[in-house]
Formats: sequence, C-alpha cells, structure tokens
Amino acid sequence: MMRRLFDIATAALTLLLLGPAMIVIAILIRTTMGGPVLFRQTRSGRHGREFRILKFRTMRHPRYPDEPDPDRISRVGQILRTTSMDELPQLINVLTGDMSVIGPRPTLPEQVVHYTPRQRGRLDVRPGLTGWAQVQGRNALSWPARIEYDLYYVRNHGLRLDVKILLRTVGVLLKPQGITGAGGVNPGFPIPVDNLPADKAAAAHEAAALQASWAVPMVAPSTADAIPAEEAS
Repeated sequence: MMRRLFDIATAALTLLLLGPAMIVIAILIRTTMGGPVLFRQTRSGRHGREFRILKFRTMRHPRYPDEPDPDRISRVGQILRTTSMDELPQLINVLTGDMSVIGPRPTLPEQVVHYTPRQRGRLDVRPGLTGWAQVQGRNALSWPARIEYDLYYVRNHGLRLDVKILLRTVGVLLKPQGITGAGGVNPGFPIPVDNLPADKAAAAHEAAALQASWAVPMVAPSTADAIPAEEAS
C-alpha cells in the first residue's frame, strides 16, 4: 500500500511540475514530425498482464520501405532520448497502476514468451520507470544480464535498494550512456544469426561484440536479435 501511495504521489507531482514542459514537447513533435505525438505499444506488466505503454514519439514516419531505424530519429527525438524525456508520458502508466516508479522495465510480449520459468520471476512486481538494470548499463546490456539484474531487484527490493536506484538514476540522467545498443538497436534474445536479414545479422554481431566488453555477472549471448531501439527501451 505504501509503495502504491508513493507511486501515485510521485507521478502526480512530477506531472504537475513538468506538465508545461510536456506540452512544449508535444508541440515540437507535432510541428517537426506530425502526428501522432505519443508512441503506444503493448508491453507485459505484472504477472504478464499486457498494457499499452506511452512514450513521446522520437522517430518520424519512414520515407521509404525498410528505412533504417537510426535514420528515422529526428533531432527533437534525439534530444528526448538523450535526456530520457521521451519516457515522461509513462507517468500516466504509473497513475493507472500499470507501472511503478521503480521496477524492471516492461518488455514486449514476444520476448516474455521466451522466458524460462525462473526468468518469469521478473514479472512478480510492477514494471518501472527506472530499475536496477537501468542504472547498471541500460540497453547496452545483453538481455540475459538485464534479466539477472531485474531478478536481483525482485528478490531484494526494499527502501534501501530503492533509494540507491533513485540516486543512481539521477547520475544516469546527468551523464547518459547505454541508451541504445550498437548500431542504434538493442541487444535482444539469442537466436541463430542465419535466420536474420543481412542488415540485422551485422547489427547482431556488433551488439554481441559490445556485450562482451561489459563487466556483467554472466556470459553474454554470442548472437542477438536486433530489436528497433524505440520498441525495446
């Protein structure tokens, strides 16, 4: 109950304080990229219940079929991503009870279906705006590593760890890194690279090389599905 009251109070106060800035952002998106202003996508929440996550849109509409995702990021969108202000609409998800301020980031249902029974433990709490994995490396981490960090949070969450995450989140926002993986895509679940298109296979190899350089408490996968950055963060 106290956790939920904290979420509601924090989300409501932040929306009140940043409401004018969010209106300005909406106007900038509308004038530079057209509609819609918000990016909506189905994600898996607590116990696997699906909901529609909200973000400010950072990608313009493709100019031609199969235009690379990194090329579609607008200047306004790049600023929003760098500052993480594209995530602000998720405060509404917090108010509706689909998300919490702190918790594992909500992932796509097509990713959740590949979870092992143990990995599904990350669904035992509400997904959050920020979490233990977010302050360890964000999207530059491999998926297995991110899940391990999230499972650690589920097992050990409490006031002390939550305060630590909030303080580290401030540092991450002030010095952003790991917003996306190599080549503008996020490392995904391991699948055979032979099953990927040539452009995604190249991105997968590059992502795997990056993952190998991270000091994480597990072995990163040798291959990964290249997930569009706006979809997976």
